[in-house]
Amino acid sequence: MKKLFIIKAGKTFDTIISEHVDFEDWILKYINYENIKIIDIQNNEEIPSLNDCLGVIITGSHAMVTQELPWSLKLEIFIKEVILAKIPFLGICYGHQLLAKSLGAKVDYHPKGIELGTVNISVSKEALSDDIFKYLPSSFDVHVVHSQSAISLPKNAVLLASNNHEQNHAFRVGENAWGVQFHPEYDENVMRGYIKEVLKNNDEEKNRLLKKVKQSNYSNEIIKLFVNVVKASNY
Repeated sequence: MKKLFIIKAGKTFDTIISEHVDFEDWILKYINYENIKIIDIQNNEEIPSLNDCLGVIITGSHAMVTQELPWSLKLEIFIKEVILAKIPFLGICYGHQLLAKSLGAKVDYHPKGIELGTVNISVSKEALSDDIFKYLPSSFDVHVVHSQSAISLPKNAVLLASNNHEQNHAFRVGENAWGVQFHPEYDENVMRGYIKEVLKNNDEEKNRLLKKVKQSNYSNEIIKLFVNVVKASNY
């Protein structure tokens, strides 16, 4: 039986794991589906066969796409195969950037520096006909932490969301492959944990961003909406 695969591309800070578990656990909170398998790619677990894939999610990571680590380069090849096979795909943060790079776009450090905290994004007019973003409001809050970004998008990609800092916050390739630079799996506690870790030596900025943390319910819906696409592909 085909499965929804969550490819774990990294792990969070130990301090966050001790209180709030890890990337794949946060994603699982929003999935109402039983046939799921976690692949820990950094621990040399095998990339799944396309024949076994009902859908694929690639998590965030503390690695950088531009490091071109061996496991990451293998994932790039796999992503291209997933797209060609029209298997539903969702790339989150690192997975978003890797989707862009695998299809020929540029990924690098963002010229404006790190984007961190709860921010607002606006959707494009193309989002109105997208199978996921059409169910979301014209703007909504998301949780972010990234230094690198998809500086450009793949050829024929559809831009779905952006803000003043990040022009390529979400995009789609084809009919059922999405990348989101933000973290739809985060809740407020996880976001606060990241702010505290990243800015532990900068109390002023840390406290400023902690005060701005909000719920991101619409962002969380993206995982549920993606799973609906995965389920529909099985009929």
